[in-house]
Order: sequence, then C-alpha cells, then structure tokens
Amino acid sequence: MAAQQEPVATFKLVLIGDGCTGKTAFITRFLTGKFEKNYRATLGVEIHQLVFQTNKGPIQFNVWDTAGLEKFGGLRDGYYILEQRAMAGIIMFDVTSRATYKNVPNWHRDLIRVCEDIPIVLCGNKVDIEDRKVKAKTVTWHRKKNNLEYCDISVKCNHNLEKPFLLLARKLANDPNLEFVEMPAFEPPEVQMDPTLAAKYEAELKQREEAACSDNDDDSDD
Repeated sequence: MAAQQEPVATFKLVLIGDGCTGKTAFITRFLTGKFEKNYRATLGVEIHQLVFQTNKGPIQFNVWDTAGLEKFGGLRDGYYILEQRAMAGIIMFDVTSRATYKNVPNWHRDLIRVCEDIPIVLCGNKVDIEDRKVKAKTVTWHRKKNNLEYCDISVKCNHNLEKPFLLLARKLANDPNLEFVEMPAFEPPEVQMDPTLAAKYEAELKQREEAACSDNDDDSDD
C-alpha cells in the first residue's frame, strides 16, 4: 500500500459553542462516519486530528473540541493558546434554540480576546428540523465581524459538514481556489434533508449576503 502523504500544513482549530449544540457529534461524524445519537457532554477538551485531501495536498486540522457547559473565559483561555495559539475557530449553535444563538457573541468575544484576527466559521446545526427557531434570514450577526462566515449544517443529515473546514482552509492557505478532492466517508444520513427546504435556506442566506454587500449598516460591536 502506498505511503500516506504528509500534510502540507497543520492548523490548530478550536470548536466552541453552548452545550447540546452538536459539536462532539459533528467531529464524531468525521472520525467514525457515524451519527452519535446519545448526547455526551465533553469534559474539558478533546483533541482530534482531521486530514482533508485538497488539490494542493493534504491539510490537517488539530481540532480542540471544548466543553460548552463551562462559563465564558477562565479555563478555556488556556485551551485557545495551549501548545500553540489557535489559528482558526468554529462556533456552533443550534437553530432550534434561540438561546444558543444569543450566546454566539459571547463565545466570539471570548475567543478573539486571546486569538485576534483568526478566521472563524459560525455554524447553525440541526437545520434538518423544519421548526427551526433561528431562521436562515435572521442569522445576520456575523456580517458585522471580520474573518467570520456562516453556514447551515446538519450533522444528522450530513448536510454541509465539510463546508466549514473548506472555508477555513481557503482562508488559512490564502487560496480561494483550494478544493477538497475527496469527501469524508460518512455513513448514510439518519434522515434525508428535504432538498426543497435546503434550497430555500440557501436562497435566504444568499439573499441576505447580497443585501449585506449593498447596505451601509453601522458596524459597531454588539
């Protein structure tokens, strides 16, 4: 068997957000391909290596999956800079819980206080559920922040799971043409994402982004 190619670049990434938003289930999908049905609270931090094959060679993310049940600040500051400073971040919330979205600014502020100017992707998980409380068109907070992008995902449906890593890899490599050439080996989704619903959400997000390009909203912090 051919020797596995060494990553051309390795990046420390912190995965943060409220408890029960699906952070560990998200990483488990990449590690085992399976959907973790039973909630398991992360204690402290778990570190996992994820390698993505790109058209520029393999890229590795060392993902620090942090506990979402801790208070903001304090011990987690150490996770953001331990061994090396985090180079990227994913903030996750649950689109069926407005409270988890309302806490996003706190998580963002907590992270950039010790890791300024790193690329971050905000992920709204569980978009397979039709009765979402945080509508795609109302996810606007990230527009006021530099180096922050948004994408809908569903761990249960395997929807857009690789997209946050692709967005971050392009930013970190400073290459908008970077592409993943192999997709992760996920097991079949637990339920099928309604394609009409997915298209509706994508259209709402696109419309919102286009509006953001043309408006002149105040860019002050929340």
